[in-house]
Amino acid sequence: MSYQPPFTITPDILNLVVEISEQVGRLNASALNASPQLRKQNRIKTITGTLAIEGNILTEEQVTAIVDGQRVMGSVRELAEVKGAIAAYDALPGLQPGSIKDLLFAHGLMMSEILTNAGRFRHKAVGIHKGNVVQHVAPPAHQVSGLMAELTNWLKQTKDHPLIAGCVFHYEFEFIHPFSDGNGRMGRLWQTLILSQWHPLFLSLPLESVIKDNQQHYYQALEEADQQADSTPFIQFMLSVIAQTLAQNAPVNALQNAPVNIEGLKTPEAILRLIQHNPLMTRQQIADALGKDVRTIGRAITRLQQAGSLKRVGSDKTGRWETSPP
Repeated sequence: MSYQPPFTITPDILNLVVEISEQVGRLNASALNASPQLRKQNRIKTITGTLAIEGNILTEEQVTAIVDGQRVMGSVRELAEVKGAIAAYDALPGLQPGSIKDLLFAHGLMMSEILTNAGRFRHKAVGIHKGNVVQHVAPPAHQVSGLMAELTNWLKQTKDHPLIAGCVFHYEFEFIHPFSDGNGRMGRLWQTLILSQWHPLFLSLPLESVIKDNQQHYYQALEEADQQADSTPFIQFMLSVIAQTLAQNAPVNALQNAPVNIEGLKTPEAILRLIQHNPLMTRQQIADALGKDVRTIGRAITRLQQAGSLKRVGSDKTGRWETSPP
């Protein structure tokens, strides 16, 4: 293996890898994937988050409407970005992380309505600016194909854990900046693909949404890695984001471990079925599991309480639900 990206596996990184591996071991990916409502909701969070980092202001509700084929008010570019992201993430399970052909294909899907050269490496110099200050000057365009070939070959041959390899690839990809536009969303997409090859659970987790919640730290980690000419700071940041994503989704996944069949049930009946399996569920977790707005869930819960089918015991934060037979 000729090319070796510079990074150091620190004790903190090792501890995060162990923590994430234990979290994944406690979750049931097949059960999570069996819930189309939850999978859809997390995919919408993923698309909204990764595009919001790039300045797209469409909300989760608007992205949901686009996914459902409804008309949405927005700029031509914003709507095209959402449609492109939907197509790219839909194609993700059939792509190979070490394939340049697949990478270009995914970029073509992501940017087809935005760039005339979608699906092709850039042919001009690019830089990343912060205000009037140049933060990063990418390698010359004539080096891009060779650098990307070296990076993908390293990815195919590396013995490093996929959790680490995915972070390294993400950073190196952003450093090379192989496309004229769409590099941020493609780097995040490809890390999700690398993680999904290790465990399919990651196809159903909104990792990009959590990156958006930590957007300033995301950029800081990229800058620190640039300054050190070493991706170690970025690896540690991204592993912490992965651990946070798993922790945030653990309650819903714990519910899914004992499969709950809610297919075909009306919302009130589905709520009762979910609560019977996990009386500690919050309204937001129920909404996520059913792919519904939390206000819709709140109204349904009120009706169930009024009918005597559901009761809240204790406070909203620390209490639990109790169901009563009809």
